[in-house]
Amino acid sequence: MSDWQPTASIDALKQRAALLNAIRGYFAERGVMEVETPLLASAPVTDPNIEAIATENPLGGEHPLWLQTSPEFAMKRLLVAGSGAIYQICKAFRRGESGARHNPEFTMLEWYRPELSLNELMDEVAGVIALALGDFPAVNKLSYRQVFKQYLNIDPHTASAAELAGLARQHLDVGFDSDDPDLWLQLLMSSVIEPALPAQNISMIYEFPATQAALAKIEDDDTGQPVARRFEAFYRGMELANGYDELQDASELIRRISRDHAQRQAAGQSRPPIDRYLLKAMQSGLPNCVGVAMGFDRLAMLACQAGRIDEVIAFPVSRV
Repeated sequence: MSDWQPTASIDALKQRAALLNAIRGYFAERGVMEVETPLLASAPVTDPNIEAIATENPLGGEHPLWLQTSPEFAMKRLLVAGSGAIYQICKAFRRGESGARHNPEFTMLEWYRPELSLNELMDEVAGVIALALGDFPAVNKLSYRQVFKQYLNIDPHTASAAELAGLARQHLDVGFDSDDPDLWLQLLMSSVIEPALPAQNISMIYEFPATQAALAKIEDDDTGQPVARRFEAFYRGMELANGYDELQDASELIRRISRDHAQRQAAGQSRPPIDRYLLKAMQSGLPNCVGVAMGFDRLAMLACQAGRIDEVIAFPVSRV
């Protein structure tokens, strides 16, 4: 095949287009408004696990703009302005993410629901996944503690870094050491637990460790353990969605950004600026809401029964 041609077949692109139409119909039926926000941002996310791509400011000046890694910040500004329930299908960009399930430029489906609970949002996510599958598989909702106890017989919220490291070495070929429990938890989750989840069911894993809250609220669970009010959705070994009971406290937002900056500095990463517009919006009052981000290309992979993201993208980064 000549390198000018798309990596996705025309049939796959037709299925992708049909899925886009189905998703728009899904949200129209629920009264969720479609919005558009800029792809350029004055500040990227500070999450140490995500690297944004800087670009020249078209207005000049010394400060660059960034290609957005998610439309989250701009959409939250709309929520504060009174938009109500909103969704967006847009391009997002992340440095260094390339592989069978990643492309540095990808399509994001993201939505926010002021009137829903986190549990109701899980149900809505399952409904969107079902659109891609053409069927509605069983949905399992399990806490982070439940899956760690089920598959590794350990409580992830109380286990020490040494205990978690020992478990990782039992199951994986690990050639490094760390005293960071989160590093081991994330490794065990991605490499041991996620592949073991029932492939035929949609798995919703909720109540992550408070240290992995990102921009989710933190509350005590039934045992009094502080946990993050967020979930991740998986199907056939693939992570599809990341949902949150959204943080509303502007002061806590600053504390979490400061923690991200400290982690980035310790790891030798750059420290991006704070999005002053988001901070002002949060100080004005983000409504109580839940939100979720889904990789649309991965949904298209399910719809097309594709093994690689290149099979559902017309022109991945290798052909631009």
